[in-house]
Amino acid sequence: MNNNFGGDWTSQKIEIVASYTQAYLKVMKNQPFKLIYFDGFAGSGEIEQDEEIIQGAALRILAIDDPKPFDLYYFVELIKKYADNLDAQIKSKYPQRRCVVKSEDCNVKIKDMADYLRKPANKMTKVLAFIDPKGMQVKWQSLEILKDLGIDMWILVPLGMGVTRLLKKDGNIEDAWVKRLQVFLGMSEDEIRNYFYTDDRMNLFGEMVSGQRLDNTIVRAAKLYQERLKTIFKYVSQPFVMRNSKNSPMYHFYLATNNTTAIKIANDVIKPKFK
Repeated sequence: MNNNFGGDWTSQKIEIVASYTQAYLKVMKNQPFKLIYFDGFAGSGEIEQDEEIIQGAALRILAIDDPKPFDLYYFVELIKKYADNLDAQIKSKYPQRRCVVKSEDCNVKIKDMADYLRKPANKMTKVLAFIDPKGMQVKWQSLEILKDLGIDMWILVPLGMGVTRLLKKDGNIEDAWVKRLQVFLGMSEDEIRNYFYTDDRMNLFGEMVSGQRLDNTIVRAAKLYQERLKTIFKYVSQPFVMRNSKNSPMYHFYLATNNTTAIKIANDVIKPKFK
């Protein structure tokens, strides 16, 4: 059983996370911390891409022995059949690893992780998190609770696939879409409209017309999400932009962290991908 998802960006993001993880573990090798790897959308372990089966991030990270493995691997996958398949593969291929696989909403388990890290007994624990949703499943309030914690977080943000598709050009956004944007961005409707649209205006017939969407929506959205992340983490990388075959931006991949070394590593990993 495998996930049927992704384009070239699927391999790109896995390579970025795997390269970063290798460097992260090298830095942490002689540090006195307990290290946890947290994957919020772990999948089944395998991904069908372009009629080929590739290893998902979970199995790639589990395979890293040098410089050291994590002390604990925590995998979350909402779809139970995928979670069960991943669990079976882990037990078969990596029985020596200490792993937990949960079939649960990532938002719930992010909160559980934050609660765990805030306990005094766990102050010497560090987490490397990979949050890789297909859509707008991650709630902003779930990220807010990570403030001031020892987490490096790679997060895939569907700005082209999700946010900009909901921001209609004429400003007439369905109520359900407005709600989705509010939950995803952690902003009020007025804040969203003020950022992405011109002011409402009166037309020639004396009718109030909704403001029009400003140009460069995807660029504005990418900058906004980066700035929003900076209200939680001290440092946020420039995004690695993942595009479709028509060169349209689909996803933006950020590292958010409280550590300056982590940002340097992330930039070093991302730069070659742009060439």
